[in-house]
Amino acid sequence: MDVQVFVMFSAAVLIRLALLCFSVYQDQNLQVKYTDVDYHVFTDASRFITQGESPYRRSTFRYTPLLAFILTPNILVTSHFGKLLFVGCDLLSGLLIFRLSALRGASRCSALVYCALWLFNPLPIGVSTRGNAESLLAVLVLSTLLCLECKRLKSAALLFGLSVHMKIYPVTYVLPIALSLSKVQVSRDKGGFIQNSLRLCFNRDLLLFAAVSGCLFFSLNVIFYNIYGGDFVYESYLYHVTRRDTRHNFSPYFYMLYVTSERSWSGCLALLCFVPQLLLLLVSSLMFYSDLPFCCFIHTAVFVSFNKVCTSQYFLWYLCLLPLVLPRLTLSVRRGFALILLWFVGQAVWLTPAYYLEFEAWNSFALLWIAGLMFLLINSLILSEIISHYRPVEAGQKKTN
Repeated sequence: MDVQVFVMFSAAVLIRLALLCFSVYQDQNLQVKYTDVDYHVFTDASRFITQGESPYRRSTFRYTPLLAFILTPNILVTSHFGKLLFVGCDLLSGLLIFRLSALRGASRCSALVYCALWLFNPLPIGVSTRGNAESLLAVLVLSTLLCLECKRLKSAALLFGLSVHMKIYPVTYVLPIALSLSKVQVSRDKGGFIQNSLRLCFNRDLLLFAAVSGCLFFSLNVIFYNIYGGDFVYESYLYHVTRRDTRHNFSPYFYMLYVTSERSWSGCLALLCFVPQLLLLLVSSLMFYSDLPFCCFIHTAVFVSFNKVCTSQYFLWYLCLLPLVLPRLTLSVRRGFALILLWFVGQAVWLTPAYYLEFEAWNSFALLWIAGLMFLLINSLILSEIISHYRPVEAGQKKTN
């Protein structure tokens, strides 16, 4: 490790450790707590695990039991273990971004810059030090992409199967990964379509990837189903499909689901919210599968922006992929900063009525809904700018080191 890398990562570690120390002080002395409520949910679930009971005895634990098992040192060693783990994953994500950027053709200096964009981004720093597990998913997704880039299919498949088990959203990468591994050429010609379909179904790499990732995913599910039964299936998967979260969030669907929550057909309406996502994911898969990191970024940004539940920690799902996308964009620095500023302005506009609703009990639902729609438009504009300024990967441009 050279001096530049050492200094950058040392600074990133010190910032996170300082915030962890401050979080202890704030939690003990101030009314507004630093630690996220989800961290207490994880810890309570782990406590039930150590007592030989189901983690689902903790209400609102909507995750795989594997997460509760991983965090049992919160109970057995120190309550800060989980935060240290998430901070470590946050830093590891920076290393993975650095390595992937180099493999995708960036110079060492540029790769350091893209790595720094993650390491010193206040959002991932805040999310990991507050005790959210999103950095764990970032490591799994980035590691999957790194292994695919290095042609290590078995490792990539294992990591992908584990990432989908940990949180369901990476399953949206299935189609672009399949198209990328089978190297099909999308064609409207009937003969070409049949040939590509056969290639997709009988490609050796694809079958290997599907078999390994599928076996791991289903093995973990069978194990936890045998231990925790239907609670595991519902809380880990079905809940997120049928979920109708009527608490205010960034989703453009939040207010619609709120005002129709007592209707008998509201469940069907919640399922219909997936239709725009599915259509956009299908189109983006067919258009960009040849550049997998870029396609996964577009997929995740679309999934989050059009999801029926959207909170700020979801933004990390695509922000960890953004540094890999930037080298392929022809956006000017000035235009890029303008889009970033617009993104933050959209959040600030939403947070204003959200504050008055949450802390002042004002009836600002309508304003919150309008702000959510505006934020969706901003995200759509940014995505359209990224796509229109995207420069495809040229053959032979990637580095092999």
